[in-house]
Amino acid sequence: MPYFTEVYGNPSSAHSFGRKAERAVEDARETIARVLNCHPSEIVFTGGGSEGDNLALRGAAWQARREGRGAHLLTPPIEHNAVTRTAEQLAEVMGFRHTFLPVDSFGIVHPADLEAACEPDTVLASVMYANNEVGTVEPVQALAEAARNKGVLFHTDAVQAAGQLPLDVQALGVDLLSISAHKFYGPKGVGALYCRRGVELVPSQSGGSHEDGRRAGTHNTPFIVGMARALEIAYEEFDENVRHYTAMRDLLIDGVLRRVPNARLTGHPQQRLASHASFVFEGVDSSRLIMHLDMRGIAASGGSACKTGVPEPSGVLLAMGYSPHEAIGSLRLTVGRQTTEADVEYAVSALVEVLDKLYRLTPA
Repeated sequence: MPYFTEVYGNPSSAHSFGRKAERAVEDARETIARVLNCHPSEIVFTGGGSEGDNLALRGAAWQARREGRGAHLLTPPIEHNAVTRTAEQLAEVMGFRHTFLPVDSFGIVHPADLEAACEPDTVLASVMYANNEVGTVEPVQALAEAARNKGVLFHTDAVQAAGQLPLDVQALGVDLLSISAHKFYGPKGVGALYCRRGVELVPSQSGGSHEDGRRAGTHNTPFIVGMARALEIAYEEFDENVRHYTAMRDLLIDGVLRRVPNARLTGHPQQRLASHASFVFEGVDSSRLIMHLDMRGIAASGGSACKTGVPEPSGVLLAMGYSPHEAIGSLRLTVGRQTTEADVEYAVSALVEVLDKLYRLTPA
């Protein structure tokens, strides 16, 4: 809060007000670097996970082409749109080639498939640490090693993973890693990109020489300070939080699978985020399901947003082998630090009630 009112200077200014704000920004950079086990100069502040993904892909791809190293990108089809649409734009508008990596029925990318997909002109592979729709945790360390064996840079979108999985970039072996503060109880609208020393990025946002010339724009000091403290708390309380998330998640999954006859868990049954439960309910329109749950005070998500009222099947589930009929009935529920057993019981009971109503209203 003091950085909204008392320490209000522009961190790039030379006067004393600016220097105080700059010190706060650099202290935050050091805090985040300690959690990620990297040098503070390797942390780039961004406006969130989407901007971090955009900067990583565009910046690394443009630099590779500028150096004549190639123009081929690899991503699986289950990435967040911040990665998928950026890669597609690089291919459609800027002359790059983009290849989708295969995934199995759990949504896992196998290192052998990544290595096999690398070509002489492949410059970057991007595979998310944990999937936002189905919760599956990817073998990032092995994937990064496979990319390194081929001389390919490796980026991971760790937005969902931050606060629930280790972020030691040395152990993970990644070249680029994106996080977003609001996923670990920090402010919305701020994030960070880890960029390993020696990896050059062409900035996708031009202007001043902020962030060592990698990202232009005045620093959002209060949000940067908030993000650093939230990340610090998340890893100070990591073991306790993950134990709680896992217990509540397992209670939720067990309750849904036991009480809803046609419910199917999506994603990997064990290799998944501690807070994440996702399902498909055949014959149910997820947009209607989410609306009815919202009326009961439950904030749920489907696999895909609706466009002009017409529901679309989740592209992630389609890539994992689900049919469009199955993928239209996806549901994602997550637990958090404040979630109680009573909350889980209420959510499961409400879901059972809503599904019963929807099945009765749906023509056979």
